[in-house]
Amino acid sequence: MESFPTEIHQGLQHMSESVFVGLCEIVGTSQQVALRRDTVDIKEMVENRLITNDNLIRMMSGSRREGFRLKGSDIDTMYWFNDHRVIMDMSQSEYYNTANTILIFADSSESPPGFTLLQKLTPSTRLIGMIAQFACVRMNDILFISSSIYRQLSCSLAIPNSTVHGPCGSNEVIGKEYDNAHCFVCDFWPQSASSWIDRCHSWPDPEVVDDIVRNGCHFVAIGHPLGPHKNEEWRISFSQAEYKLVSSMNHCQFLTYGLLKIFLKEVLNQLSEETNQLLCSYHMKTTLFWAIQQNTLPHWCSRNLLAGFWICFKLLLKWVYKGICPNFFIPQNNMFLTKVHGSAQNRLFLQLHKLYKKGLACLLQSSSIRSYIIDVLYNPRLSICTDESIIRSEFDYNAELLSESFILLSKFESQGDMCDLTKGIHTIEQLVHTPLSKYQVVTLRVYTALFLHSTAFVLQNMYTNTVNKQMYIADKLSCHMLKLAAKFGRVSEMLFIAMYYYKTLRYREAFYVLEMTKVKLARSHTMFYLPVDSESYSEAVGGQSWFKRMRQDFALDIMLCNKIFFISELLPEQKSALRSRNHILQIPVFVMLHFLEFLCYRHIDTTLSLAALDELQVLVHHGRRPLVHKMQREISWEILGICQQMTGNLEAALYSYQQSQITQHPFFNIQTARQRRIQDIVQSTQHQYTEDLPLD
Repeated sequence: MESFPTEIHQGLQHMSESVFVGLCEIVGTSQQVALRRDTVDIKEMVENRLITNDNLIRMMSGSRREGFRLKGSDIDTMYWFNDHRVIMDMSQSEYYNTANTILIFADSSESPPGFTLLQKLTPSTRLIGMIAQFACVRMNDILFISSSIYRQLSCSLAIPNSTVHGPCGSNEVIGKEYDNAHCFVCDFWPQSASSWIDRCHSWPDPEVVDDIVRNGCHFVAIGHPLGPHKNEEWRISFSQAEYKLVSSMNHCQFLTYGLLKIFLKEVLNQLSEETNQLLCSYHMKTTLFWAIQQNTLPHWCSRNLLAGFWICFKLLLKWVYKGICPNFFIPQNNMFLTKVHGSAQNRLFLQLHKLYKKGLACLLQSSSIRSYIIDVLYNPRLSICTDESIIRSEFDYNAELLSESFILLSKFESQGDMCDLTKGIHTIEQLVHTPLSKYQVVTLRVYTALFLHSTAFVLQNMYTNTVNKQMYIADKLSCHMLKLAAKFGRVSEMLFIAMYYYKTLRYREAFYVLEMTKVKLARSHTMFYLPVDSESYSEAVGGQSWFKRMRQDFALDIMLCNKIFFISELLPEQKSALRSRNHILQIPVFVMLHFLEFLCYRHIDTTLSLAALDELQVLVHHGRRPLVHKMQREISWEILGICQQMTGNLEAALYSYQQSQITQHPFFNIQTARQRRIQDIVQSTQHQYTEDLPLD
């Protein structure tokens, strides 16, 4: 097989730089990737410390955790019970208190490399531990946890109506694929992966190796297809270790990983129907791991990006030829064993070899990468700047942080009681004194605002019907926390103050807050979903700290925790969503602004109330982005209908509820409340019709 020239020509280096810049635009710059990772890391640090219900720990895994935001990527999450622990040697049991820990023994004596049987050692006394108990099967008078039974029992725990996909429960929500793997955690590094430690001479660094080994591994519910006990076996998962390895890559290596993923999707998977499912993203990642560790390219930099890609492609070609893809941690585990073999293997090799003979020109078949290569081919003297500060502006990073914060809040599942919120504030206090990146500090401020405004409303709900002195003290505390939350949070955080004043009948105070909020939201540099006027933004916030920008210039949807009572007008929608296990009610900030204006003015000035309703109606009917995102059309029409119903305009309200139903998303689950409101209108109309009938 002809090898790629060892001397990299200047033209190839120039082309590599062009592709590097293109990948920074498609995949992200190193700062963007760091921002994404740091945001997810601090999110899990906070939320996993708040775990009380079922002791269930959550960890995002896969490409999103690694820092990718490519279209069509799955969202992978791993779950495990924190009081279940796998041991690999009976002597390891001495590290645990068996009174509150369910121990499981990994017996790999009869399983293929990378797989094991799990023997349940400790009986379950709590209900939550019964999942493992119900999944037990007896073999040779020993109780083993069946991976197939456990997978079936747990696949719908995170998302209802899930289907089994590999070791995961899989479901699609609003066009995105969610894969949730319920697994077991082990604090020890498996003996079968000990050779990996010995191989780590040049990469990764010793401290990364120590961190990986110290954090152990997981066991996911799927057996080896050719194993003697495939329905009972579990696969050893190194997802946590892989994340640490990817995080230890330099940016050229990470972009090479991104290029391999794009090449797989846009070129390899388009070769033929017979072979488009044989290779997966994990195979691509594995080639890169081996290529970096074997030091096949001394310098991974922008000029050598295509050389690095070509090394990985040749390695993949070699593996397909041999029918062997060695797992990076347990090389004896051949990941091609049941997929890439026979006629399909031969067919795939011929297709890859055909691409190989084309050389790097095979990348021209990638729609995403093609233009960056052609630009250099047609203009060899094209000036290319790989400086990331030129590729991405300050504006872009702020938009990225806004997007990540939005996702963070929309996924938060608060328990909504004072104990959990107090624990949340205490968690923030602890994390503040730990080493944090600037992105993590910003994210922590988002959580601080969330916990403070939630606590304020819970406190008010607790003391509503108590003696005056207690109510007065609770009210003072609530107001203080809401104002503090506005200092930590975004512009939209001020609407929680207005909501609180409305709920406690202080309409004029609410007006004042609403007017201040309107002024801030009207500025040309305030950021919502989509980029605003970047020049105005740069002029207004250039040189300011991240914290000041977030507080003054970011505005997100209003996220109402459905376990907390905010205002009575939205209580039916919150209860409806909560019954369907949706923890957050998400309302566009301008819809909430006009809604609160309408509610407050109803008690003071009917004319101004109707004017606010007109503004809301124009906003919802035209649905201008980014003010009303398509995902929020359902709740926006619902709120408009509520206002119209309150004014007695039942015909308009009915139309709004019908539009809400037309635009509904399965994510929000407010249809029960909507049907009840429609029913009330129908009954009211029938009653009015009956009253209008002439008497005999």
